[in-house]
Amino acid sequence: MKYLIVGLGNIGSEYADTRHNAGFRIADALVEGADAKFSTERYGDIARMRVKNAQLIVLKPSTYMNLSGNAVRYWKEKEGIEIENILVLVDDCALPFGAIRIKPRGSDAGHNGLKNIAQMLGTQDYPRLKFGIGNDFPRGTQIDYVLGHFTPEEEKLMPERIKLAVEAIKTFCLAGIQTAMNSYNNK
Repeated sequence: MKYLIVGLGNIGSEYADTRHNAGFRIADALVEGADAKFSTERYGDIARMRVKNAQLIVLKPSTYMNLSGNAVRYWKEKEGIEIENILVLVDDCALPFGAIRIKPRGSDAGHNGLKNIAQMLGTQDYPRLKFGIGNDFPRGTQIDYVLGHFTPEEEKLMPERIKLAVEAIKTFCLAGIQTAMNSYNNK
């Protein structure tokens, strides 16, 4: 089976390690753990790796968050990947910091990356792994919050939470979304 794992984030050093780039960080950890490497290809950085019998194409779009759908559609079509075998890794400020929520489909909940992916794929019925970034911000400052950095306390916990997200991705690929949801949601 072939899977497209898409870590969402914004390119550029000014966005590195921001809350909005949690998807990039999870994708990086997945690839590093497999001793694979990213190479720059069309619409983003791509790594190819295996998890047992599953072939993973890991994508970090270079299109900026709001145009992520272009990269997802291109690599889905180029690699012939079924929509149910796409997993989008995305930050979510509706979840507490470090919480993981895997869903087979859903709304974009105001997330511009998810909104563009739905537009480009023509459906919101694609799997996603949401990584909680918390919502400790005053009303009207959400943009500054998501483009800001994690607190030092959160950064100390990030390796453990990212490791859990990587395990959830592998479970998604090897045992299916239902098992991944049952095993990792709300952990």
